[in-house]
Amino acid sequence: MSVFRIDRTTPLTADEAWRRLTDWPAHARGVPLTRISVLTPGPTRVGTRFVARTGFGPAAFDDPMEVVHWQPPAPGVPGRCRLVKRGRAVTGWAEIHVRHGAVDGGGATRVCWEEDLRVGRLPRVFDPLTARTGRAVFGHAVGRLLRGPAEDRPGGGLDERSARRRSP
Repeated sequence: MSVFRIDRTTPLTADEAWRRLTDWPAHARGVPLTRISVLTPGPTRVGTRFVARTGFGPAAFDDPMEVVHWQPPAPGVPGRCRLVKRGRAVTGWAEIHVRHGAVDGGGATRVCWEEDLRVGRLPRVFDPLTARTGRAVFGHAVGRLLRGPAEDRPGGGLDERSARRRSP
C-alpha cells in the first residue's frame, strides 16, 4: 500500500486550519501544474465532488474526488474529512484530521493528513516511491495552505532572510 501521513502543528485555530485545508480550489496553489474545479454547489458536505486536473496538454489527467465523511471541528470534537478518489488515473482515499489545541483555547492545533494513493496500473513494487512522492508533494501543499496566501504573511510571503534582502 502507498499510504503516507503528514502531521503538522499550527498556531491557527482549529476552525481556521479546517477552513484552509478544505478550501479545495486553494489546493492548486500548492500542487504544481494543478487546477481544481468544484462540481457541486457549496458549502462542502458529504457528496461534494471536485476534480483536480494535473499536467498540461495531452499529458494531463483528472483526479475526481468525493467527500464521503464531513465533520468540522467543534469544541471537544476533532474535525474529520474523508475523500475518496474516483478516477481512472488516480484512486485511493485521503483523510484530514484537525484537532483543537488546549481546552482553554490556547495552544497549537494539530493537523494530520493521511492518504492511500494509487497511480493507474503502476505495479505495487513502486508503492514506497509513490508514498514518498505523495508525502513530499502533499506535505508542501498542506504547509502552504496552513501558511495562507503570501499577501497575508509579513514580508508578502517572503521568508525573513528574503524580506531583509528586499528591504531598503
